[in-house]
Amino acid sequence: MSPSLAMSIGTEVGERVEAAAPVVATKAKRKASAYNRRYKAAFRKIAPRYKLKSGKWKAGGFKRAVREAHKMAKRK
Repeated sequence: MSPSLAMSIGTEVGERVEAAAPVVATKAKRKASAYNRRYKAAFRKIAPRYKLKSGKWKAGGFKRAVREAHKMAKRK
């Protein structure tokens, strides 16, 4: 039953219906580490080498791109 329908039914009968506001805790976004930023840049640079013209990954390409990006990020 929708909250607005419940409210209207409750007021017709003479009941007092209180609408509870949903409590939503917003999580703080974590800060990316320096290594994560280096890895991200390396992966973006390397990824096209392991993709087809259509944009799909070559066979085993994603795995190899991840490994190479980690190697590049470690070097710096």
